[in-house]
Formats: sequence, C-alpha cells, structure tokens
Amino acid sequence: MKGKRKKIGFSYAWKGLRDIYKNELNFRIHLVAALLVVIVSIFLPLSALEWVLIIFAIGFVLVVEIINSIIERMMDYLKPEYHPTVRFIKDAAAGAVLVTAIVAVLIGIIIFLPKLYVLLSALL
Repeated sequence: MKGKRKKIGFSYAWKGLRDIYKNELNFRIHLVAALLVVIVSIFLPLSALEWVLIIFAIGFVLVVEIINSIIERMMDYLKPEYHPTVRFIKDAAAGAVLVTAIVAVLIGIIIFLPKLYVLLSALL
C-alpha cells in the first residue's frame, strides 16, 4: 500500500504542475526565461557553485509563482467579489514573485556579467 500511495501522490503532483503550466501564463514566461538562462549557462564556464545558485534561483522563482497562483485561485474561490483584504493578499503574493524574480536577475547579473564581458572582450 505504501508504494501505491507514493505513486498516486506523485501523479497528483505532476498533474498539478501540468495544470499550472496550462493555466498560468506567468509560469510559462518564467519557464522560458529559465530555459534561456540554462542555455546561456551551458556555453559559459560556470563553477559548480554558480550552477547551484542559478538552479536555486530558477527553482525559487518557479515555486513562488506556483504559490502565488494557488493564493490567487483560493482567494477567487473564497471571495469572488471584490474585497480590499483579498486585493491586498493577491497583490502581496504577486509582490513576492516580483521580489524573487528581481533577486534571480541580480544573481544572474553577478554571475553572467563578468563572464560575458570577458567573452565580448576576446571577440573584439
């Protein structure tokens, strides 16, 4: 029975990710950005620590975006009509995504800018 529960839970998790992907444009935008970052990273000499930071930043943004989507859906379900507290909750959740995205961009700048500078200097 234990193995069956794990399989069921795992399938629900995949279904949840698939639903987020299908229904949330911002999640898809973040995924495209993440894919571009990974592609650029493959062509640059990154240390293991730099890879860890990039993967962590990508994962953090995606997880916060998922949580934001959950909060928005929950608030819409619980209180479909406008309410200032619901607006605050939804705006704060969106703000959390913005903060994580800004931090991820700053990590990218710190890691990529020096490497791109060296690469462009060598080409010119």
